[in-house]
Amino acid sequence: MKPTSLEPVFLPATTDTSALRSKMRRTRQGEDMLLLLEEAPFDTAYDLLRTYAAEMVKRGESAKAVETLTEINDAIDPDSEADINAVLAQLLTALYIESDSLDLAAATAAAALHMLSRSPRRKDAPFLQVLASLLYDVAYLHSSRGEFKQAEREIDKSIKIFERLAKTDPDRYAAPHLMALNGATAVYRNRVKQAELLAHYQAATSTYLLMLNSGVEDAATRLAESLARQGETLARMGRHREAVQYYSRALKYITRIENEFTMRQLEYSVALGESMLSVAAMRDKGVHLLNTMLHKATKINATDVHRRIVDILYNAKSRSLDILSLWHKLFPK
Repeated sequence: MKPTSLEPVFLPATTDTSALRSKMRRTRQGEDMLLLLEEAPFDTAYDLLRTYAAEMVKRGESAKAVETLTEINDAIDPDSEADINAVLAQLLTALYIESDSLDLAAATAAAALHMLSRSPRRKDAPFLQVLASLLYDVAYLHSSRGEFKQAEREIDKSIKIFERLAKTDPDRYAAPHLMALNGATAVYRNRVKQAELLAHYQAATSTYLLMLNSGVEDAATRLAESLARQGETLARMGRHREAVQYYSRALKYITRIENEFTMRQLEYSVALGESMLSVAAMRDKGVHLLNTMLHKATKINATDVHRRIVDILYNAKSRSLDILSLWHKLFPK
């Protein structure tokens, strides 16, 4: 799946949708399905529709999901301001993105935003979660077209909305808040701004990781993996001081999630240590970290990583020789 709001990890269902799902399966007409959805609690209806759309994408039947949601949408009174109207437009936007129908996605996104703009002062959870999810999808839509300035504004707003929601209901909204932060790692072109953004939400993410919630753990794991990839990119560019920041945060998150020392923690630690060697003020700490990881690699029988650490330390020692100084001694001016 593409990184849209339909990913299961984005907004894990927190309601029991089984009864509503059973009723929907016995219904074939759009009008009847709409009635069932409008009678159900908002979160239950939203969870059911999101789960259904995600399942259809996974099965390669996005077109069928679009057909079903469009049928329900067509049954809605055009003048209606019901929440389900905006929900359907938001989910159709995500479905169109999944099927690479970006022009259709842009059209349904505009329609959803128009519906939501009718009540600009609303601050309730149903309104805000649909808006934040839509902005998350639109940010991906714009970034895929290279329109990063717009994408940054949209993902930033999505992050702020989910932060607000997570303060009142972390069980439901901590995961999408983390996923929106994760989205920022792909959208933001300016690494400094990106690092500042992640640092700003460090306290919130640390709080989420104390929750015994698999959805939060999945989202935090995704964020840690994205940060590690960003660190790797920065290291390849020779920007090791920045890479250290990303590796450090990735390691912090993954250590909170994985209680026992894992191969992933080892690999992140080695990458961190290697970048630290390239920053003069961090060199000694990098050597110490890598030596510690040598013992850890031996303990978990990570032979290949052990060999890599030895090579890194050996090459670092070789680089420490002042070649230029020796050259001038041999060939003085």
